[in-house]
Amino acid sequence: MTARTGRRRGLFRTGGLVAAGLAALLTVAACGGGSSDPLATTSAAASGGASASGSAGGGKIVIGSANFPESALLANIYAAALTKAGVEASTNLNIGSREVYIKAIEDGSISLVPEYTGVLLQYFDQQATAVSSDDVYAALQKALPSTLVVLDKSAAEDKDAVVVTKATAEANNLTSIADLAPVASTFVLGGPSEWETRPTGVPGLKEKYGLTFKEFKALDAGGPLTLNALTSDQVQAGNMFTTDPAIPKNDLVVLEDPKNLFAAQNVLPLIRSDANNPQVTEVLNAVSAKLDTATLTELLTKVQDEKQDSAQVAQEWVAANLGS
Repeated sequence: MTARTGRRRGLFRTGGLVAAGLAALLTVAACGGGSSDPLATTSAAASGGASASGSAGGGKIVIGSANFPESALLANIYAAALTKAGVEASTNLNIGSREVYIKAIEDGSISLVPEYTGVLLQYFDQQATAVSSDDVYAALQKALPSTLVVLDKSAAEDKDAVVVTKATAEANNLTSIADLAPVASTFVLGGPSEWETRPTGVPGLKEKYGLTFKEFKALDAGGPLTLNALTSDQVQAGNMFTTDPAIPKNDLVVLEDPKNLFAAQNVLPLIRSDANNPQVTEVLNAVSAKLDTATLTELLTKVQDEKQDSAQVAQEWVAANLGS
């Protein structure tokens, strides 16, 4: 995910998410604008009955998420699993981009966040060259600071992708990102604002594929703004995530990535070392053992297409898959 950069994944809102003003406070705190913890209070509803307060220490787990539906869904799954196991857990959802929530986990505002191996590796090591699932995971473990640890990776994978409409693909003979070379100068590229500077965004497309677009339009992280811009031809290429049910529903085309701009993007938990313990590891590794790409896509379809509550979908999946 920038891949899934970050993967890989939206302006989705669900019960217990952080209000817009709170997100603004977090941004200030992440930039050194104060010592108060803007994530100190949370809602139990989003975690399916978890404690409504807590911080990264004291045995309490505060689970954050990026600002797109899949990340919020995964955070709710982690919260439901931990709560079921008797761990005091709460959620703060839709914090923002990786550049914001990594600061939050580093300063202890949150304890845990769902992540994607490839883009997380590139965040901590912009010179990383690993591509395969196992190689990316091994390199990631070495690249992390000692204060953070990743637990087992799941088989579930969600990558960033460059997506075009079927009409655009057919009119320009596009099957891969490389095919954009003759037309990129006439195309507007859409994606989250951070894509303008991320190695897997505009800079990577230029370095790996030699692409210089007519314009970059800052939208959202593979959410409704990007989808609407693509389908209305406001942008001719956009960043979406490969598990997004909107892709087949709108007959969009995911361009192949022959030069591996987007490395393996396996879903896994990133957690503060001081918040981890054997019980937390066991619970979250059990979640990862059950998650695959098909399952994640199915759950995300329930949330995005069927408009089911993310926390409820998470609770039901945990109840059905993680024993009594």
